[in-house]
Amino acid sequence: MSDSMILKGIGQIAITVSDIDQALAFYSDLLGLPLLFRAGPNLAFLQADSVRIMLTTPQGAGAIGANSVLYFKVTDINAAHSEFVRRGAVNERSPQLAAKMPDHDLWLGFLRDPDGNLVGLMEERS
Repeated sequence: MSDSMILKGIGQIAITVSDIDQALAFYSDLLGLPLLFRAGPNLAFLQADSVRIMLTTPQGAGAIGANSVLYFKVTDINAAHSEFVRRGAVNERSPQLAAKMPDHDLWLGFLRDPDGNLVGLMEERS
């Protein structure tokens, strides 16, 4: 198995919530997770050690309190995504540029597990 196919750990977990401000009061104020940034009224990002937590209101198929998305870091998102689909994962969305950050570009792609749970792949390109 090539290095690009090896999962590098969890990079981000998305949590679907009903109200971002209320969720921030819990995760940031009550639990003490540092707020990284907000991306509009329906997204907020916090830091939990080496894992980023994304708070989001329902987007598409999201259901409050019923789903979280694991985002796994990879070194070559296009190769990894293609290989996982070849192995039988269901493609939800092919890799694409999600955000240009000050020090890197964030690329995301999505798969579905056998139960239909969303699994994210992420690559932070310098």
